[in-house]
Amino acid sequence: MAHAYSPGLKVTAHETVRRRRILPMKGDVIVSVGEEVSPDSVVAHTHIPGDVKPVNVANILGLPPADIHTSMVKKLGDSVEENEVFAETKSFFGLFKSQVRSPLTGTLESVSDVTGQVHVRGMPIPVEVEAYLRGTIVEVIPEEGVVVETPAAFLQGIFGIGGETYGDLVMATDSPDVELDEQRVKPEQKGKVIAGGSRVTAAALRKAIDLGIRAVVVGGFDDKDLRDFLGYDLGVAITGSEQLGVTLVVTEGFGTITMAQGTFDLLRSNAGRLACVNGATQIRAGVIRPEVVIPLEKAATGPSTEGKEIPGLHEGSQIRVIREPYFGRLARVTDLPAQLTVLPSGSKARVLEVELEGGEKAILPRANVELIER
Repeated sequence: MAHAYSPGLKVTAHETVRRRRILPMKGDVIVSVGEEVSPDSVVAHTHIPGDVKPVNVANILGLPPADIHTSMVKKLGDSVEENEVFAETKSFFGLFKSQVRSPLTGTLESVSDVTGQVHVRGMPIPVEVEAYLRGTIVEVIPEEGVVVETPAAFLQGIFGIGGETYGDLVMATDSPDVELDEQRVKPEQKGKVIAGGSRVTAAALRKAIDLGIRAVVVGGFDDKDLRDFLGYDLGVAITGSEQLGVTLVVTEGFGTITMAQGTFDLLRSNAGRLACVNGATQIRAGVIRPEVVIPLEKAATGPSTEGKEIPGLHEGSQIRVIREPYFGRLARVTDLPAQLTVLPSGSKARVLEVELEGGEKAILPRANVELIER
């Protein structure tokens, strides 16, 4: 039988999840191998140099650039406060002064007698990297960061917005085909990750932000609602840096799409547990999927899928269609013909025969589907 591998979304009850937590520049790692951490545990920190502001001292004081050293009341490397005088000149028997004040708090980094400018660098900006997961430190990368490992229930979404967050998982609907509207977003869900449903409305998302809900995991989201919610067209850039007050993970696609029963059941079976969520998405080269990681107690885990070979497509594989006319629909592979098939466009491609949810049969190019790994 012909086989093919089509990368897809992973939905699994037991997975050994590892995440690298790396600083943007070298700094200090403050945890050790074997240490247990929580999502908000700081594992490494550093300081990024502050912004530099140029000040044209020669122009302000009316001096030749070569003479600005004589006007400096602060030395190179001295600290200054915002609005503090660091250079001045006196005229008319010292009765009048021209002064230069610092635009920000920081240090005098350079004084140029060629340009007449002084550069003031702002205070270093502290940066901390948190663990993101509840788990164990299994590797320390000196001066850079760590690797955190946890046994977990794990699922990937097809699209997301918003960055890393965490909270106890709460089911917001009792069925995967119910719309997640405003009435299902409630004050008692504050600080939680809510999940379920075929579509979340923009109004429900705004209410979630107002109530302090951490994340929403749902089957579908309307692209017009997304544009209205963000205030701009998203385009193809990577998501995850949005500062919206809530993280969204869409598991199936755009529109009203019933959440896959397996995904819904996995979430429901883990309700009440801590869920770590990241909405970062990139669908071009170097694919990044939004994810929900639900750390498990080690005693509660089953066999790990870490390091196991992922099989290719075969009869019975669960797949999702990723192109029109069946975009977003789930299906089961019924046959994998080995020969090339002529498509309506006139081109030839390898295809697969599927049974869509609802019983409809279809023949699709293999490039138009992705495997749902379970």
